[in-house]
Amino acid sequence: MAVKYFKGSDLLSMRWPIYKAKHALQTSGVIVYPTETVWGLGCDPTDSEALDRILDIKRRDADKGLILVAANIDQFEFLLSDLTESQRAELDKNWPGPFTYLVPHNGKVNPFVHGRFDTVAIRVSSHPMVQELCKQFAGPIVSTSANYAGQPTVRSAVQARMLFGTEVDYILSGDVGLSAPSRIIDLQSGRVLRN
Repeated sequence: MAVKYFKGSDLLSMRWPIYKAKHALQTSGVIVYPTETVWGLGCDPTDSEALDRILDIKRRDADKGLILVAANIDQFEFLLSDLTESQRAELDKNWPGPFTYLVPHNGKVNPFVHGRFDTVAIRVSSHPMVQELCKQFAGPIVSTSANYAGQPTVRSAVQARMLFGTEVDYILSGDVGLSAPSRIIDLQSGRVLRN
C-alpha cells in the first residue's frame, strides 16, 4: 500500500526526531506519534513504569489492554510461533496495514499490555515513521489512541501538546494516514471486533 504521509519531508529529515522518540522510549518515557490510522500514545511494552504512566495519562482501565505495533512481522515472532499456515497467510496478506489482530500472548507480554485477556492486539504498521521508530527501537511499541478514555483522539501534534502538556515526554510530528482506528480481528476465530 503506497501512502504518502509527509509534506515535503522524508525519513532522512526525521532521523533526529526519531532518535529523540527512541530515547524517550528507552528511558520509561511516553510519546505521541502519528500512525497510519490515528495519533497514538506509545511506550516500551516491557517497561511497567512506562505502561503505568500511559494508562494514567489516558485514564484507561488496565483491564482493557493495549495494542502493540511493529516495523515488520519478525518483531512479533515471539508471539507467532504456534500459528497455522492459514493464520500466517492472513497476516502476510494484510500487513503492513491498518489491521490489528488478536493473538494468544501465552504470558509473553506484560500484563498491562494484555489486560484481562488471553490474547494481545498486534499490528505491523504501514506508516514509514512508525516502521523506522520500531526498527530503531529494535522491537514493538505500544500504540493506543492519543486521547483521554472515551474522548476523541488528537488530530495534530499541536493539539497533542495542548491536551497532554508535560504529561508526555516527546511528540513526534508527522502526518496521519486515515481518520479511523484500525480494524481489529481475532485471528483464531476470524471474528471482527472493530470494523
